[in-house]
Amino acid sequence: MLNIDLSNKTILITGASDGIGKAMARFLLKMGANVAIHYHSNKKSTEELTKGYSNEKWKIFKADLANTDNVISLVSEVEKCFNKIDIIILNAGVYLPHEVDLENENWMNVWNRTMNINLNSAGLLTKLGIQHFKKNKGGSFIYISSRAANRGETDEFLAYAASKGGLTSLAKSVARSFGNENIKSFVIAPGFVKTKMADSFIKKYGEKRVLDELSLNELTQPEDLTGIIGLLCSGLMDHATGTTIDINAGSYIR
Repeated sequence: MLNIDLSNKTILITGASDGIGKAMARFLLKMGANVAIHYHSNKKSTEELTKGYSNEKWKIFKADLANTDNVISLVSEVEKCFNKIDIIILNAGVYLPHEVDLENENWMNVWNRTMNINLNSAGLLTKLGIQHFKKNKGGSFIYISSRAANRGETDEFLAYAASKGGLTSLAKSVARSFGNENIKSFVIAPGFVKTKMADSFIKKYGEKRVLDELSLNELTQPEDLTGIIGLLCSGLMDHATGTTIDINAGSYIR
């Protein structure tokens, strides 16, 4: 098993109660990191991943990222608990369909909720994180984007693709603008990952449709992203700042 010593790192990860976020949080705890674990509603699942680890190494934080005050409070509470944050992983996101034949108001409701959670909260977390990193002479962001940011998405997920495109551009801008202050920024762009978020798509279209897009013979699992997360958190890849790393089982190759 990959073993990277992260015992001197404090990492805030959003959306850690399920799927990719939960797998990453569990991996970071195994590597010895101090982990600030964010969730919105599924506290039970979040608590499961901390079993077996000293409660000095982790703390759970509840916040609705669609609410600006909650985002500000989240960062403030993590700072008070851990004092210093070394890495912020912006993983939280929603994948909500909104077909173009919906009524305008309903369509915009989904658009706005997607943007608020996937992009607006990430923008504010980035702003607050930069201020924190400046005080502490450096830090890193890891943005969990999507292949949709580069290849687009299907017609009922326009907001999702647009939000991930904005997230990717944000990450690149941070890398270019703040590298001289020892602030790094990376993007992970997964393809289709077998998570609860993806269940609705599989139920509607079937798993075969997803598999037919891949060059590998199996769906990507959340754990398939953890190795690269460990390397990015370790500092061993700092000179890759601004990079987008594709993990999509060969379904989209640039």
